[in-house]
Amino acid sequence: MNELRDVLEQCATRLTRFRQQHQRIGEQNTKNALIEPVIAALGWDVYDLDEVHREYRRRGSDNPVDYALLLLRTPRLFIEAKGLGENLDDPRWANQTISYATSAGVEWVALTDGAEWRVYNAHAPVPIEQKLFRSVGLERSLTEAVELLSLLSKDNMRDNRIEELWKGFFVDRQVHAELVELFGGGEPAPELVALLDQRLSKLNRDDIRASLMRARATFDFPSATSPQPPPQPKSHLAPASPPPLPTTSSAVSDVPQPRSHAAGGATRQGPKRRVSDEERRLKLSDLIRVGRLRPGAKLYGRYLGQQHTAELLSDGRIRYGEDVYNFPSGAGEAVKIAIHGAEISDSRKATDGFEFWEAEDARAGDIVSLKEIRRRAATGAIE
Repeated sequence: MNELRDVLEQCATRLTRFRQQHQRIGEQNTKNALIEPVIAALGWDVYDLDEVHREYRRRGSDNPVDYALLLLRTPRLFIEAKGLGENLDDPRWANQTISYATSAGVEWVALTDGAEWRVYNAHAPVPIEQKLFRSVGLERSLTEAVELLSLLSKDNMRDNRIEELWKGFFVDRQVHAELVELFGGGEPAPELVALLDQRLSKLNRDDIRASLMRARATFDFPSATSPQPPPQPKSHLAPASPPPLPTTSSAVSDVPQPRSHAAGGATRQGPKRRVSDEERRLKLSDLIRVGRLRPGAKLYGRYLGQQHTAELLSDGRIRYGEDVYNFPSGAGEAVKIAIHGAEISDSRKATDGFEFWEAEDARAGDIVSLKEIRRRAATGAIE
């Protein structure tokens, strides 16, 4: 792909000149100076309508897409061009091209203003904002631009190389999200605590939770355009400043059921929502400090058809029965132990305490899960 690199270097030089001269060159000049040279360098014959069709319409009534790149007269890639300096973040541009590609049966879409290229998988079964495969800027990294744009070459599109890499990227992204969910700061995932508790027999669960809350984890995946298969992700745990350990307590009493749960416990229906790092960092003491929870508030947890009540102490700890717990998960596990006995398996005992317990949101006045109250505090919702 030496020819492609040479052309991209020329385009980058032109970009520098245009920006220094504060030129707004418009869409047509952007196509001529910055986009069509790249298409040609990728092996597409820009003079052959059976390979590069400008202002392509599948039907006469359709709005045209700037370029359709075809193999055997069948569109394989749509390119939507914007004038240099146009705001590619405007959702209209990607939305309209991806929607058109979906209806036309075209899987791959590129959006570009000549300086930045964004490549989307129109057929990916995810919301439109997650269809983005990769984005590169000629002025940021020519190497990355060559890596990504080379996937759009005539030969690579014929061999469907981009599809192979997309599959790995798609899986990696989901695995990465779950790893972040497991290792993220704040209240750690109960199944992770249970696993470490099994492997670290000399530590107790509260110590393990506290350690995970002090840890920062990052996960390295290879570039989606790397030719080698992705290795197993590696986690790098770096000590953070230890958060102050909260203190907890709780008591059992009979109160009205605030909200119905699934029969097996506090599991709620609906799609799993990503929890932001900002949310995870919030502890119960933080929710008290910002006025979302009141000291002495009752916490409600339902498990196997039984309602359990705990008490939130002023320092963020929870009292359940005669014992005090540092974390909501510990108090939730205590409920399960009270019902099944100490012989309960670790996997069954594992509990997401922020999901298990409900309380009144002191600002909104409704009874919802601690996780929802934490989300509202992080986003400023229902102020």
